[in-house]
Amino acid sequence: MTLPQHQPHRLVWPLMAAALVVSWSSGFVGIRYASESAGVMLVLFWRTLMSGLVLLPFALMVGPRIGARALIQQMAFGVAMMFLYLGGFALAIGQRVPTGLVALISDLVPLAIAALSRPILGHRLTARQWTGTALGVLGVLIVSLNSLSLGTAPAWAYMVTIAAMMVFALATVLQKRMGTIDMPIHQSLCIQCLTAALLFAVCAGWDGGLMPPLDGRFEFGIAWLVLFSTLFCYGVYYLSLRLHSAAQVSSVIYLSPPVTMLWAWLLFGEPLSAAMFLGLAVTLFGVWLTSPRGAASRGKAGPRPVGLPAGQAAE
Repeated sequence: MTLPQHQPHRLVWPLMAAALVVSWSSGFVGIRYASESAGVMLVLFWRTLMSGLVLLPFALMVGPRIGARALIQQMAFGVAMMFLYLGGFALAIGQRVPTGLVALISDLVPLAIAALSRPILGHRLTARQWTGTALGVLGVLIVSLNSLSLGTAPAWAYMVTIAAMMVFALATVLQKRMGTIDMPIHQSLCIQCLTAALLFAVCAGWDGGLMPPLDGRFEFGIAWLVLFSTLFCYGVYYLSLRLHSAAQVSSVIYLSPPVTMLWAWLLFGEPLSAAMFLGLAVTLFGVWLTSPRGAASRGKAGPRPVGLPAGQAAE
């Protein structure tokens, strides 16, 4: 399967980017509600299990037959992009790595993807795009500065945080390189969620059991995480990766910290700060710099088929 050769409408990317950053930052809301009465591993288990079960009938009845090779590939990406990524951060927080530092490292995913895109995908970022990436990092630092501390966690817990971020970045570019991003999203996401759910079940069972608390806030949090932060968010992320470069898609994640603070202000009455607005402005400018400006920045030949080997065309 290859992408159409016509250029998408110029409004498609801004709309997808807005949907991605709003849904990406929304995980904070669901986690805040669900984790009030349950451990993080139990929350992650029910989040991935319910997401996979919602998609399962569609994955079985709609779309092409899933072969053994495609199944194994998607299970591997489920381990990387859900279990190791989400579970790694949960483990780090459980080991007393400060939440602000974990959030900062997780929001550096675009920097890792930009660095990996050249050797794996053959996508060379321009000086303008690297400048935008640097401004994105600066904006994240400005927003996160007040909440940063080193904490007293063991050294390996900090390494787990960095490793979780790098695993997600590597899995993203590998999906583009291998062409596995072309599987219908409802099928790939179903396999990834159910794979992660099996592994989170082991962790949650070890931590105390799999039974959810009979608590309306837990149920609301899980419903939010399933519908908005998993199905919608990952769906938009994978669809964006089909249409645009990995570095461009991931760059909007830099907007996650200030948008998360807006969520906290709207729903929980947490105060806003001048640093948040300054960081938001810097990050917005950086994201704008990483976006293509007309056909010239996408290449004269237009978008390439996703499955082509790296180096044949660069965005």
